[in-house]
Amino acid sequence: MLNEGEKLEPLGKGVRVIVSKNHRFGTDTVLLAHFARAEKSRKACELGTGCGAIPLIWSREKDGPSEITAIDIQQEACDQLQRSVRINGLGETITVICADLRELKGKAEFGSYDLVVCNPPYKAAGTGILNPETSHRIARHELSCTMDDIAKTAAGLLNYSGRLCMCQRPERLCDLMEAMRRHDIEPKRLRFVQQRLSKAPKLFLLEGRRGGRPNGLVVEPTLMIENENGTWSEEMIRIYGAYKEDYL
Repeated sequence: MLNEGEKLEPLGKGVRVIVSKNHRFGTDTVLLAHFARAEKSRKACELGTGCGAIPLIWSREKDGPSEITAIDIQQEACDQLQRSVRINGLGETITVICADLRELKGKAEFGSYDLVVCNPPYKAAGTGILNPETSHRIARHELSCTMDDIAKTAAGLLNYSGRLCMCQRPERLCDLMEAMRRHDIEPKRLRFVQQRLSKAPKLFLLEGRRGGRPNGLVVEPTLMIENENGTWSEEMIRIYGAYKEDYL
């Protein structure tokens, strides 16, 4: 079931995900899964799912979505996730689609999702040093999709008042809000993430609602990853401890 260079990573409550050098997950993935509050949704979708950690995290909760669609353009990532789905016996909950998110008509049910999430490439096209690995280039740079592509596709997939949740680097906050609004997704909830109090924010989490009324953005308290002494904050222990029992 495991290929060379792969290993099983625990996500808690007996759920495991296959990770590899090319397709793995990090802290931002766990924070996005938590921020999205998937228990409020029946049908959810992740765009650019990679190894599929977010759908697998959601699937282990009793009140999580009953239908989850995981979409990625890379066949290797989809094959890896399909095996994770089989290992966990989640074939009735998680559907994996290998496709370009810009070309989903006929492959995913538009207008039916309560929640769409995406951990997008952080670097705009033409910026930063390109990684020689194709999978890493796609994950880090806007080569196969832009934030506008993601917002447009999410708007099509979501039902009225459905939610889009994303994470990004702070310098791209305006870009993401503009992209959401262009496609009738109104930003409604924002949270910054800092390594510790003495550092500037390194990430933000943003929720938009399809068809939402303008204004009314709620800025939540900043999430601190560490205390000033370098130990994990109590909130991070609660979040990570809930999703990955063997981490701490």
